[in-house]
This record gives sequence, structure tokens and C-alpha cells, in this order.
Amino acid sequence: MKSMLEALYCGEIRPEASIVPADPEYRAVNRKLSEAIQMWKEKLSPNEFKQLEDMFDLRRKSESLLAAASFVNGFQLGTLMMIDVYSAKDGLGL
Repeated sequence: MKSMLEALYCGEIRPEASIVPADPEYRAVNRKLSEAIQMWKEKLSPNEFKQLEDMFDLRRKSESLLAAASFVNGFQLGTLMMIDVYSAKDGLGL
């Protein structure tokens, strides 16, 4: 069995590909979004709908960049907490 570091190095750990929110509202919101997109596709001209899709693509890119930064920040904070916990064990008389 590979270590976590080996799996990470080999590209086998991809959190963004396996994260699916457990909150039931997630699926409901996505369903409503799909319905709204379909409604706008029917209302707008092909050119206008393309512009709307382009705007959504920019929004997705922005959200992806924020998610990546949040992941890195969370990982760094978690690591700092583990360092703090590990160094505090000396004060516990263990």
C-alpha cells in the first residue's frame, strides 16, 4: 500500500474530484440551477445565451480559484495545529 505522500505524488489523491457535499440542499440548488439555465436557453437568442454561458464560465473559474485557495489555507492551518499539538505534548508529562 502506498503512503499518502506517494499517492499524492502519483496524482492519486485529487480532493476536488471526490468532494460531493452531503447537504441535501446541494442537489436541490443544482436542480433549480439546471432548470433556470434551460429556461434562459429557451428565452434568449443563441448569441445571448452564449454570452450568458461565457459569464457562467468566468464565475466557475473564480469559484474554482477560491476553492483552491481555501483548500490550501485549510491544509496549512490544520498542519500548524498539528505542529502546535505535537509540541505541546511535552508539557503534558507524557
